[in-house]
Amino acid sequence: MNDVLIRDLKGMDEFRAAEELQYAVWGEDEVVVPGDIMKVIQAEGGIAAGTFKDGDLIGFVFGFPTREPHLQHSHLLAVHPKDRGLGLGAQLKWYQRDWCLKRAITHIRWTFDPIRAVNAALNLGKLGAVCTIYHTDFYGKMKGLNAGAPSDRIVADWYLGSDRVRARAEGISHISDFTSASRIEIPADFGTLLTNDPDFALSERLRVREEMQKAFKSGLYLTNFDTKSMQYELQPSELDIK
Repeated sequence: MNDVLIRDLKGMDEFRAAEELQYAVWGEDEVVVPGDIMKVIQAEGGIAAGTFKDGDLIGFVFGFPTREPHLQHSHLLAVHPKDRGLGLGAQLKWYQRDWCLKRAITHIRWTFDPIRAVNAALNLGKLGAVCTIYHTDFYGKMKGLNAGAPSDRIVADWYLGSDRVRARAEGISHISDFTSASRIEIPADFGTLLTNDPDFALSERLRVREEMQKAFKSGLYLTNFDTKSMQYELQPSELDIK
């Protein structure tokens, strides 16, 4: 997209626009990260970068330093609903990778909802992150887009210099071709399921929770996601992922 530019945010107007974008993505009732907080964290070594189209902010990524100098926590990734399906989320993450590598940051970590296929396809399928930690109801009761189900999250570990991530950066989307026997299936559209059949949506949340916790306890990693079968692939923890 020739009319799209990704760069670091600057000026309070752009940080306030990032505030408003959060409401557009997660709902008016959701708590957002204030623009002034993002600006201060950027000044102290975090990332706050946006995607601009014709001068308007249509997506952004926000992350902050951790106690480990080589590790950044990526807290927010947002793309305006009207601009989804264009690969902008992945573009923002690759920008974040380049930004971090220039600063000797080699590991980015974030949490995401494991039962939402869009998240899984981006984080594992396109970016090459891996997961081995499950948090039950991590944020407690939520509003907006996340209302109506426990806020379970898994941790994505993105090892920026790993073979799997370098391969994804070069456009090689599948490393193992789903040859393992261990897989976990999720609903194709959990958001719609949550609206139309909340009881079944809850049962699916609990099923996926149980299967993932069992897998992690046995030493397996989530290493890939197949959008055709809506299945995560699991591999043994001794797999070289870094």
